[in-house]
Amino acid sequence: MTDDASKNQKPDPITERILAMIEDGGSVSPQEVAQTFYKDTKTPGMPADGWHKYMTAVRQQAIHLARQGRLQITRKGEPVDPNNFKGVVRLRKVPPAQP
Repeated sequence: MTDDASKNQKPDPITERILAMIEDGGSVSPQEVAQTFYKDTKTPGMPADGWHKYMTAVRQQAIHLARQGRLQITRKGEPVDPNNFKGVVRLRKVPPAQP
């Protein structure tokens, strides 16, 4: 992809949602991101549990952002390897480097 093409590319809405939800320094679960994204895009007649279909996208984007160093994926409060983790996780901003 050329630089011009990447400049014209729209930001991924799920990526934007993840980053917005961790901006204040708190942490969120992938489920919370999927539920919030679905709630904001849901139209009348859509099922209440339709957020499940966004879980894979949220997880994939979180892994991508963690590999870029833009967030941390944590389990039990400790950072995990974005290439190899299981179980219940949370997403948070990368803490500032300690001097």
